Amino acid sequence: MFTGIVEEIGKVSGFVDGKLTITASKVTEGMEVGGSISVNGTCLTAIDCFNDSFSVNVVPETLRRTNLGELAKNDRVNLERPIPVTGRLDGHIVQGHIDGTGTITSIKREGDALMIRVKVSSSLMRFLVEKGFIALDGASLTIVHCDNQHFDVTLIPHTAAKTILGQREVGDRVNVEIDIMAKYVNRLLISYSK
Repeated sequence: MFTGIVEEIGKVSGFVDGKLTITASKVTEGMEVGGSISVNGTCLTAIDCFNDSFSVNVVPETLRRTNLGELAKNDRVNLERPIPVTGRLDGHIVQGHIDGTGTITSIKREGDALMIRVKVSSSLMRFLVEKGFIALDGASLTIVHCDNQHFDVTLIPHTAAKTILGQREVGDRVNVEIDIMAKYVNRLLISYSK
C-alpha cells in the first residue's frame, strides 16, 4: 500500500525485454529483492537492487493498463516506497493497481498553481466526484471539478516541482488510480440492486 506522496523522481536507465531499470537514490535505501515499489503509481516488484538503481519486470497486463510501455531511456518517473504498517498515511490509500490511463487535455496556470484537465473513459468517470481522491502517475490529488468526460486537479508548486506532473504536456497519457472506496461502494450498489 502507498500514500500517493511521491518520494523521489527517478530516471529510466534501461528498458529491455520487459525489464525496467531505474536510477534513484532515496527509494533504494532498504530496498530488497521481492519488495514493492511504485513507479508512476504502478506497484511493481524489485528484481535487482543496488545503491543507486533497481530493476523491475513489466508484464503485458501492466503494459495494457498503464503508460509504462511509453518509457524510454532518460525519462523521469515518480517513485514511492510502500508505507510501513507503523507509518503515517499522509496522502490517501493508494494500492498501485492502475485502473487505466487518461489524456491531459489542458494545462492552465492559476497564480502559482497549475490546473490540469484529464480525459478518461466513462467506465472510470462514474467513480469520480468533486473533492474526491485520485492518483495520477502515483501522486495523490484532489479532484476540483468533473463532468461526464473530464476531471480537473490543481498542482500546488511543491507537487509540480517534486513530481513529473509539473513537466507533463497536453496530450500526455497519465496513469489513473481511482479511490478504492468508490470501487467497493459501486460494487456493493450493483450487487444490492440485483
